[in-house]
Amino acid sequence: MSGLAQRVPGLGYVALGTSPTPVRPLHLDLGADVWLKDESVFGDGAWGGNKVRKLEWIIPEAQRRGARTLFTVGGIGTHWGLACALYGREHGLETVLGLVDQPVDDHVREQLARLEASGARLYRFSSTRRLKLAAPWILLRHRPWYLPAGGSNAFGTLGYVEVALEIAGQVAAGELPAPGTVVVPVGSGGTVTGLTVGFRIAGLDTRVLGVVVNDMLPLDAPAMTRLARRTSALLRDRGLTDVPELEEGDFDLRDDWLGTTYGDPTPASVAEVARAREQGLDLEPVYTGKSLAAIRDLAASGGSSLPGPILWLNTHGPR
Repeated sequence: MSGLAQRVPGLGYVALGTSPTPVRPLHLDLGADVWLKDESVFGDGAWGGNKVRKLEWIIPEAQRRGARTLFTVGGIGTHWGLACALYGREHGLETVLGLVDQPVDDHVREQLARLEASGARLYRFSSTRRLKLAAPWILLRHRPWYLPAGGSNAFGTLGYVEVALEIAGQVAAGELPAPGTVVVPVGSGGTVTGLTVGFRIAGLDTRVLGVVVNDMLPLDAPAMTRLARRTSALLRDRGLTDVPELEEGDFDLRDDWLGTTYGDPTPASVAEVARAREQGLDLEPVYTGKSLAAIRDLAASGGSSLPGPILWLNTHGPR
């Protein structure tokens, strides 16, 4: 049973995975004391990762609203879009996806093939601008509940409020030391924002470093603060007292490891994926590889901006 759902009975929740996800030391010679929380194993189907955490809160809210169709957006290699299509279908919801072209490699080609086989209705566009122009027509035709990229609305963000509470429980149980810093990639903002809100609710001083990997969305401190305030307002509205009001200074977001654009691997991220593969971790170079590269670079520079112990979340989903 979700710890957050127990605290806030007024929230709809459906279990889609097994928690808590495991924690252990990460032996990748990153130059610092790094622990792993392996979100890749979350999800009861063939798809896991942080996207499924968000759907545990989005799907029941869609059902409460009487929605029959979900409409969401992403690149042609979107993991979020695939998770939305697969888990939505299992719960009687159709999915419409607005897909924007991104740099193509073998991983993106494989992901696009999965999307085409998912049963979702796909609309493909050459740019975000063209998608925005077409969106009113899609909304009129399908009458869906619109979900932003990555599922990062207030409901989706609850998934990582839950994870922060889960980490606090694992710290209390002695499974890992209290992290000084948690490092996550930031593609749409829900994960970094949910963790930041959740650690404050849990009473932990843990700092969250968000490694921004997407230049197609506003992913800065003001944007995350607005999302945090919407999430906190939702929690208060559903009955949770003493929810923190976050400020821009509560967020640390850096795009130093983005590379040329969203979806484009960097030499450093590709190298991190290869190193992880040798240790049995299946990563990808657009999100998880870049966040590991950030840890390595910051540790090499002295680590003063990365207080330890460090907890890194493997948010990659496919198994």
